[in-house]
Amino acid sequence: MSDLIPPYGGTLKDLRLDAAAADEARGRALELPGWDLTERQLCDLELLANGGFSPLDGFMNQADYERVVTDMRLADGTLWPMPITLDVSEAFAGRLATGDQVVLRDPEGVALAILTVSDTWRPDRAAEAEAVFGTRDTAHPGAAYLLQRSHPVYLGGRVEALELPSHYDFPHLRLTPAETRARFARSGWRRVVAFQTRNPMHRAHVELTFLAARQAEANLLIHPVVGMTKPGDVDHYSRVRCYEHVLKKYPEQTTALSLLPLAMRMGGPREAVWHAIIRRNYGCTHFIVGRDHAGPGKDSQGDEIYGPYDAQALVTEHAAELGIEMVPFRMMVYVQERAGYAPIDEVDEARETVMNISGTEFRRRMREGLEIPDWFGYPEVVAELRRTYPPRARQGFTLFFTGLSGSGKSTVANAVMVKLMERGGRAVTLLDGDVVRKHLSSELGFSKEHRDLNIRRIGFVAAEITRNGGAAICAPIAPYASTRRDVRAMVEAANGGFIEIHVATPIEECERRDRKGLYAKARAGQITGFTGIDDPYEAPVEPELRIDTTDCTPDEAAQQVLLKLESLGYIDLR
Repeated sequence: MSDLIPPYGGTLKDLRLDAAAADEARGRALELPGWDLTERQLCDLELLANGGFSPLDGFMNQADYERVVTDMRLADGTLWPMPITLDVSEAFAGRLATGDQVVLRDPEGVALAILTVSDTWRPDRAAEAEAVFGTRDTAHPGAAYLLQRSHPVYLGGRVEALELPSHYDFPHLRLTPAETRARFARSGWRRVVAFQTRNPMHRAHVELTFLAARQAEANLLIHPVVGMTKPGDVDHYSRVRCYEHVLKKYPEQTTALSLLPLAMRMGGPREAVWHAIIRRNYGCTHFIVGRDHAGPGKDSQGDEIYGPYDAQALVTEHAAELGIEMVPFRMMVYVQERAGYAPIDEVDEARETVMNISGTEFRRRMREGLEIPDWFGYPEVVAELRRTYPPRARQGFTLFFTGLSGSGKSTVANAVMVKLMERGGRAVTLLDGDVVRKHLSSELGFSKEHRDLNIRRIGFVAAEITRNGGAAICAPIAPYASTRRDVRAMVEAANGGFIEIHVATPIEECERRDRKGLYAKARAGQITGFTGIDDPYEAPVEPELRIDTTDCTPDEAAQQVLLKLESLGYIDLR
């Protein structure tokens, strides 16, 4: 472990042990309690270990955490806007005391670091969401993760890193802060402007970076995030292939590409300050902050969570102590009369024609196989994205039927399966609730925890079927909205469609049909935890389709599903 002071960016704190110390620590790790890191924790550990999160020397203790949440500063007053915490289960935390050591492992069980526990506490996560993100609305992905996915207890303490997490993709582009600084020094780059992105780069982004580099009289580092980004974003493999195409558009020796293993929080203004500090640690002298930097989009009421230039305002407020200069930018638009791009605030919209394609419109055109104009996207980039996102008619999809026992889910799902198989063109797999319970989840009971686990297993299998272009048909009860939401995220991350179908047959009709007598047993108290009787069913609020099978035959219900698939573009009934 050492503090490195290269010629760029100030002191860099590297938490990695030397080879001999790391070998000794691995021996100790065999006797220590271990924690398997989540995806976010794995990203955080990597940037702690390699100095990207300098001046932090581990996961935050309670004093640092509390002041960061309230004041955007560490306990010693150093500017730092984002909590970097190790959240663990109550059961795991209950085994630890101050001074104990914990081995931090990757998903394959490899020991990556040892944490010496200095603090254990239960945070107020709702207050943290309100202070850090400005909202508790779970439409904000950072707030949703914090409130719904994070563990209830935080551990703080110094970290000794044994090795960095292994990456087998794009190793030539995964430079640590020290390696990036060394590259700048070798190339004689004294002024470097960093461009943060989590999306593919189109012509507007390239024009923006050209202009920023000219204004700053600096070289350019394209520094995309390849850790966790916003759910639904283009996967980083596809994006990096796009960046490699775009890199060829810049003059040689002026621009570099390096990947940042960051877990974004989509924290808008605070995140912009955080990104600036990280890029300073990577040796950059300037940092581009554009419109709605790291913004999460709209809240559950349809309103934007942050203002378009709130991030620029907060970075400006702290400019004196950031150690890196912001290059602010407005939205770039294509001006027909100029046959080129310009910042929106430099365009006379009364005399000039502004042309733009929104993200929603771009995705629609990709989905439907429509033309993407050359002024918007480079043909090589568009072709790369079409490989990842073919038109819907060639995409896989998941039909997720949910409803009470006896509602007709399985019957309709079987009818749809037969009709899709009759049509051909896709492999079709039915994941019926009872069948999955028999073959995939036979050891599970019917507690809420086990029900959730069963549905997540179904979601995992459905996502893999979807990823490979098939049609997955799922028909569990799936009573809990949060679990269904997680399954949707899994499937959509597999670059396919998720169609939620609520079989909304009233409970009275479900009871009337009950051939197994389950409702009667539940009402008599012979069965407990039965959905719709003494355990709630959280009905979908906005499913893609709602069907009541009371006065509807299975064939008619299946036809409604096929018509929905056609309207969404997944099949053609003509």
